[in-house]
Amino acid sequence: MCWSATADLVAGTAVAGVGVACVARVRSGRELPLAALPLLLGAHQLVEAVVWDSGGGSGPATTAWAVIALPLLTVWVPAGVLCACPPHARRRVCALLVVGAVTAAMLAYGLATGPAKAEIRGHTVGYMFDLPFTPVLIAGYLLATVGSLLLSGDRRLLVLGILVAVGALGCWVLWRLEFVSTWCALAAVCSVMLFRWVGTRPVSVQAAGGPAARY
Repeated sequence: MCWSATADLVAGTAVAGVGVACVARVRSGRELPLAALPLLLGAHQLVEAVVWDSGGGSGPATTAWAVIALPLLTVWVPAGVLCACPPHARRRVCALLVVGAVTAAMLAYGLATGPAKAEIRGHTVGYMFDLPFTPVLIAGYLLATVGSLLLSGDRRLLVLGILVAVGALGCWVLWRLEFVSTWCALAAVCSVMLFRWVGTRPVSVQAAGGPAARY
C-alpha cells in the first residue's frame, strides 16, 4: 500500500479518519456500506504497517492483509454500490455482485489452502498467493469492484470508478517496477471523493412513499 511502515501508519490513520467523517455524514442507511469503505481501507494500511515491521513472511498480519484486499473488497464494493445506486442500475450491479461473490469464494478458498506470503522489496511489499485460474480471478475482481462503480448509474461514482481504474494502473506499474508503492495515495484520494459523495448525495424520499429523488 505505502512505501514504508511509517507511511502506512500515517496514511492509514488519515484514511480511517476520513472514514469516520464519512460515516458521520450518512443520511440514509443505503449510503453506509460505501461511506464505511475508507474505514476498511485505513485498517488495511494499518495492517500493512505491521507487515512491514514483521519483515514480511506469512504471519497473521499478511493473512489479514490478503483477506481484506482479496475476498472482502471483492464483495464489499459491489454490495455497497448496489445499496446506493438508483433503481434503474440495480439489476446490472446485482449481476456484478454475483460475479464478486463467486470470485471472493474462489479467492477465499485459495487463501485457505495456500497461505499468503509477503516479501519486502525496497520501497514496496510483494505479496505471493497460490491461486488457481489467476486471469479469471483478476477479471472477476475488476468487474466486481471497478465495474460496479462504472455501471452504478451515479455520475459521481462513475468518476470515482474512472479514477480507480486509471490510478490503479499507474500504481500497479510503479509497484511492478519495485520502484515505490503508491496505493495508499490512491486510497486517500478515493476516500476524500467518497466523503464528498456522502455529503452531496440527494436523500431519496422513496421510502417515505414519495417519488424517488433523482441522482
